[in-house]
Amino acid sequence: MSLQQENRFQTIISHAKEYGFVFPSSEIYDGLSAVYDYGPYGSELKKNIRDYWWKSMTQMHENIVGIDAAIFMHPTTWKASGHVDNFSDPMIDNKDSKKRYRVDHLLEAHADKLREKGAEKEADDLLQTMDALLAKEDFPSLKKLIEDNKIVCNVSETNNWTDIRQFNLMFSTQIGSVAGEADTIYLRPETAQGIFVNFLNVQKTARLKIPFGIAQIGKAFRNEIVARQFIFRMREFEQMEMQFFIRPGTQKEWYEYWKEARLKWHLSLGIPQEKYRYHNHTKLAHYADAALDIEYEFPIGFKEVEGIHSRTDFDLSSHQKYSGKKLTYFDNEINQHYIPYVIETSIGLDRMFLLILSYAYNEEKWTKEDGKEDSRVVMRIPEKIAPIKLAVLPLVKKDGLPEVARDIIADCAPYFKCFYEEKDTIGKRYRRQDAIGTPFCVTVDHQTKEDGTVTIRHRDSMKQERINKTEIKDKLLNLLLF
Repeated sequence: MSLQQENRFQTIISHAKEYGFVFPSSEIYDGLSAVYDYGPYGSELKKNIRDYWWKSMTQMHENIVGIDAAIFMHPTTWKASGHVDNFSDPMIDNKDSKKRYRVDHLLEAHADKLREKGAEKEADDLLQTMDALLAKEDFPSLKKLIEDNKIVCNVSETNNWTDIRQFNLMFSTQIGSVAGEADTIYLRPETAQGIFVNFLNVQKTARLKIPFGIAQIGKAFRNEIVARQFIFRMREFEQMEMQFFIRPGTQKEWYEYWKEARLKWHLSLGIPQEKYRYHNHTKLAHYADAALDIEYEFPIGFKEVEGIHSRTDFDLSSHQKYSGKKLTYFDNEINQHYIPYVIETSIGLDRMFLLILSYAYNEEKWTKEDGKEDSRVVMRIPEKIAPIKLAVLPLVKKDGLPEVARDIIADCAPYFKCFYEEKDTIGKRYRRQDAIGTPFCVTVDHQTKEDGTVTIRHRDSMKQERINKTEIKDKLLNLLLF
């Protein structure tokens, strides 16, 4: 990552805190590493992204329904899913600093440094070698790769490394009220298993026929040893997942379908296609026969936002085996019982939030007509998911203008989120709304008292137009329609 990229990323993080998007958790106690709270505008933006995804999945597809499964699940669930045995990352410790690193992160960071020096091919070769060794789980060769490249700990600045070993990422806790009788259970590391164990319940009660999907949004927890990069990698995060159940043998066509459909969803927010790319997995998970990531070009480089996975029948077969319950589907069209195959779409809500912040943040400078320089920070958040849709600003705090502004708020508030402010000059108020991404500002002035018109200002162009105050609600609803 270049210095310019690093500076931009740090600027976005600072802006997110200053304007009430994201705060460090428990900050008065010096915070908790890799845990964050969403502020007034962050919680609104997060909710709007969540709602936009949910509507696109469940409302716009007649064969996809939603559930809300519990975070706690029977511990055998995680044995069946493979998480007890397989949900781990290769880790390495520096013997001098005692600092622990994920092996892939250590090598990726070194590749970034090589690119900064212009050694693109060397960086690509390093990552290609890393992927091949990870796929084979050849840990001794991975350690040698780190040593040969003279990769050092950023604390001790030595390359005195331990052997590489696997580290399970699940948080465990106990359930039960009497000491000694408590059983170990886990905070779920993903939301998908809540869908799989409810497969028959949902299929029967919603009267669904293959192909159909089950969607869920919920919290997941991973004991990331190297949690970093703001909200990109956290220990407590939120996933938006959909498992699509299909007839065996059709997985290739449905994999291609959802690969394209999910990218279209991202582009529907108005984000340029060149900011995205597909990344096919070199090493497949134990349950998959095909997998790719949809990556976005963050200030920290191209990173995964969403995964599309062809999970075969691994999950339902495994839960059938461990539970002893039959999890087959009878397909009337071919007169056959089978365990459905699954195509998964899984997007990190927090990563999508960071994507929106990264895309939206802009610093603008221009020369005004009088020759003076002007500037602003503007968050070009897509209008349909902006935290505040409309700010209503009386020009002065007297002459009945606040009352007119309040009436406009009362008319619009049932339909979209509004904001009222009367403090400071109108220019300063515009700048504050730009900084939180409000797409429209309405100014109530003395002319409003005469003819009922107001000035509506557009965030992105800063253009202003005069419309009747009775037109505001319908005009914005048309512009904000999903």
